[in-house]
Amino acid sequence: MDYPNDQAPGAPVRSGIPEHGRVPKYYAVKARIATLLDELGEGALIPTERDLSERYGVARETVRQAVRELVLEGRLTRRGRGTAVAGPKLAQPLSLVSYTEGVRGQGRTPGRGLVALDRFPCPRPLAAETGLTPGEPVWHLERVLLADDERVGLESTYVSVGRVPGLGRDFDPDSSFYAYLKAQGITFGDADERIETVLATPREALLIGTPPALPMLLIHRISRDTDGNPLERVRTLYRGDRFSFTAHLSG
Repeated sequence: MDYPNDQAPGAPVRSGIPEHGRVPKYYAVKARIATLLDELGEGALIPTERDLSERYGVARETVRQAVRELVLEGRLTRRGRGTAVAGPKLAQPLSLVSYTEGVRGQGRTPGRGLVALDRFPCPRPLAAETGLTPGEPVWHLERVLLADDERVGLESTYVSVGRVPGLGRDFDPDSSFYAYLKAQGITFGDADERIETVLATPREALLIGTPPALPMLLIHRISRDTDGNPLERVRTLYRGDRFSFTAHLSG
């Protein structure tokens, strides 16, 4: 198949070019920097804004805007006072697998940092979502998600105390919650998920270690066991610059 020059596989898409055909200056610089990233390779520091502005004959603000977009897209990452070529995004499958399995499957080391583990009476909105009884004790487990010690997300899990009464005593917060449930004889049956794009709150951005303006991917999941009974309600915030999601579809 023949493709237009800017629509060949791997080439930049036309979405950045207005119908009148005049390419914004920052976008042209962005495309040239993107090519430079492929030459430099993962982890390499890119030239300074001053060097890039001189190389491409544009103002430093133009370079700054191009670099800013590449950071938001996950092509670049801030490192101290410099900016480096980022590695590939983590591709998390949309299926009943744990975060641990998904990250390990890509050759990365998963980890978690405990933020909070507490219990309280189930509020009515949560009960309505999950099918739990209003007022029954529920656990709230909040953890920062790590990949090779890099903070990449924030996960909040709600589960009935009656299902896992020993959670606060015998659960390792750095381990897989799904593996823990399996060890308790609990098996996942099915789940409903909803994905949306959001901005992190100031608290969430601080915990994940990102600027508040960085787009996030938010997944809401309600899981049930093999008998159809409510099991968990999970709210997971993933860094938009470090994650993508995959799904296998069949007709």
